Amino acid sequence: MAEFEDKGKLFHTNGELPEVGSQAPDFRLVNVSLQDVTLATYRGYSKVLNIVPSLDTRTCATSARVFNERAGAIPNAAVLVISADLPFAMKRFCATEGLNDVVPLSMMRSRAFAKSYGVLITDGPMEGIAARAVVVVDPSDRVVHAEFVRDLGQEPDYAAALAAIPR
Repeated sequence: MAEFEDKGKLFHTNGELPEVGSQAPDFRLVNVSLQDVTLATYRGYSKVLNIVPSLDTRTCATSARVFNERAGAIPNAAVLVISADLPFAMKRFCATEGLNDVVPLSMMRSRAFAKSYGVLITDGPMEGIAARAVVVVDPSDRVVHAEFVRDLGQEPDYAAALAAIPR
């Protein structure tokens, strides 16, 4: 299990991120049209999985904005912002912020995604949602970058994630 810090307190997740070089675990998430999407939906694309607790927090909102700005310019890449937020809230956030180059996806129907990616928070007040992480998956669904952010208030290493996207 991974550990992370939030406001000086230590919390845990159910496991570890998938290892670089491994096959990315499949998932079923919900888009803003309330349709299920899976890893296969994005087959043939590089995928940046920007995993956040909630877009309703400063750091999560910032990471969505930064990835929208930077990764949106990379051809053949899909930037997926994944959280426990409801699709309605995610759609409203992206519309309000003018984020057109990220795809918001919700874990509203299941926490299986968070479990299989090792980011399900298992204790504390945020138990049941995802910790902050970034996983980059190549077009053949192999993990090429994985970063677990050890301090919930910190942003991910955008440069490392973007550099890992196959071009």
